Amino acid sequence: MESFDLSLIWAVIIAFGIIMYVLMDGFDLGLGILFPFAPSEQDRDVMMNTVAPVWDGNETWLVLGGAGLLGAFPLVYSVLLPALYIGVFLMLTGLIFRGIAFEFRFKSHSRRWWSRAFAGGSMVATFAQGAVVGAYIQGFETEGMVYTGGAFDWLTPFSVLTGFGMMAGFALLGATWLILKTEGDLQAWAYRIAPKLLIGVLVVFGVVSLWTPFVDPSVWDRWFSNIQLIWILPALALTCSFLIYFGIKRRHEVQPFLATLGMFIFTYLGLLVSRWPYVVPPDYTLWDAASAPESQLFLLVGTVIVIPVILGYTGWSYWVFRGKVKPGEGYH
Repeated sequence: MESFDLSLIWAVIIAFGIIMYVLMDGFDLGLGILFPFAPSEQDRDVMMNTVAPVWDGNETWLVLGGAGLLGAFPLVYSVLLPALYIGVFLMLTGLIFRGIAFEFRFKSHSRRWWSRAFAGGSMVATFAQGAVVGAYIQGFETEGMVYTGGAFDWLTPFSVLTGFGMMAGFALLGATWLILKTEGDLQAWAYRIAPKLLIGVLVVFGVVSLWTPFVDPSVWDRWFSNIQLIWILPALALTCSFLIYFGIKRRHEVQPFLATLGMFIFTYLGLLVSRWPYVVPPDYTLWDAASAPESQLFLLVGTVIVIPVILGYTGWSYWVFRGKVKPGEGYH
């Protein structure tokens, strides 16, 4: 394996796992954010039933990315966990509340509190994820590969903005998912709110794009030092936003959802390009953070087997439960 850069291979695997989690779990977190605003309790039942068969499997990608990060780049854990401990704790707490509420709401005689728990957990988890992304863009204070900042350094006006931006983005993903999976009044409601959410996402996207170069000068150098092909990425993200808008306007069902996925992918790639090759910005590259080659190789053998299995059963579950979900139908 000397001819292969194991650290680079693992960086690709973990980056793939993270974006798969964002795409797969993003729309059901988005449904939770939209939950309090749904037209009726029956519509809330339909919203939950659209993701009931797949939401558990969606979080497999979070486990894969987190476990791979620990094994392949232990320095990331030793620095980022102390720096982001509260943010990660809030994210996991939100996911736990969301998961418990998801299971108990259908079995409870009084659904009001479980609906609130589902919505609150989804909002907290999504905001925390966005704030963690903002903190990552800002970078971390380190000395001798040890985090030297405070417990709340991750929470800044910039990270709060990215937190709310993530909430708007996931809500848009949830709305376009409803357009794809529902019909009637609930679908019409999703068509109405999706353009407003798209405007919110684009506003945050624009502010973050203008703010980021001032957060870290190296990002400015990466994007503005000379004309580069990386400008294709924001151009493609904006193209996806136009596809979302026109798809909604023309009452397409599939196009808005796929275009929203595309917007997330190109924005995510833009973030990776902005920080490449630093996994603990602004000082440590993925090679600085890597574990021993023997450890990376040992983990890689199992991972290349597991990933096709995850992709296989994920694709199969979405295929089996394809089609519209109607009131009165469900999986609970």
